[in-house]
Amino acid sequence: MLLRINLILLVAFALGMIAISLVVTSTLQDNAAREVLAQAGLMIDSAAAIRSYTETEIGPLLDEKMVSAFRPQSVPFYAATQNFLTLHKTHPDYSYKEATLNPTNPRDRATDWEADIVQRFRNDSNAREMSGTRDTPMGKVLYLARPIRVDAGCLGCHSLPSAAPATMLARYGSDNGFGWQPNEIVGAQIVSVPFASAESSAARVRRDVLTAIAAMLIGILLVVNVSLYVLVIRPVRQIARIADQVSLGDTAAPEFPRGGGPEVSALSAAFNRMRKSLDKALRMLGD
Repeated sequence: MLLRINLILLVAFALGMIAISLVVTSTLQDNAAREVLAQAGLMIDSAAAIRSYTETEIGPLLDEKMVSAFRPQSVPFYAATQNFLTLHKTHPDYSYKEATLNPTNPRDRATDWEADIVQRFRNDSNAREMSGTRDTPMGKVLYLARPIRVDAGCLGCHSLPSAAPATMLARYGSDNGFGWQPNEIVGAQIVSVPFASAESSAARVRRDVLTAIAAMLIGILLVVNVSLYVLVIRPVRQIARIADQVSLGDTAAPEFPRGGGPEVSALSAAFNRMRKSLDKALRMLGD
């Protein structure tokens, strides 16, 4: 009986562990994705702060020097990108790009997958943010993107070549980075964050949770086995052995034990009453 009960419990526990594993895995992966997206959002907010600082604080200081030589440090795009290139040295898996369809600086030109994101923003002008995953040689990467819209500050350099600073034309030429229109979506800020660290953290938590649950289930199984043995199996075995002795006419057999659970105790009491009744009946027949 104990073996059959253990098999039933093991099957139930195995099914429970599978269900718990699926739920825990899904929950932890969702939490990991949210954590990575939060990191990416913080990086984009940091880039926006750098762009704003460059436009309001650095740009005015370099206006006069732009007459003699073009200073890319005055361009918000350039400042944000340079800042994240420095971050990239210590965190090579993290990347930031202001991917543009028609950039002045060739390094900002959108790749195919980045151009697809920009086009999605252009198709849905109300979209403020997009995210997704992509496979790279470094592993699975989660990206977060926000659109880049043309504002009044951009038009001074990107509307027509004739309106752009001569020093900028001398550096980059007049073929790229022009023709931008007010409020047009020309690119996207894209942050790529590795998913491996978040996944490994989720896997570690999942392993710890499942280990704790497995230990708890093993403890429950041990308690059930000990309880069944003490309260049911051992008393029933004793009752069976004594009943066998009584059936063979052994009058010296001990009384049926009164230990075990309430049901087993009631069964023992019933056997003892039955035995006394049989003894009385046999004595009466003998007389």
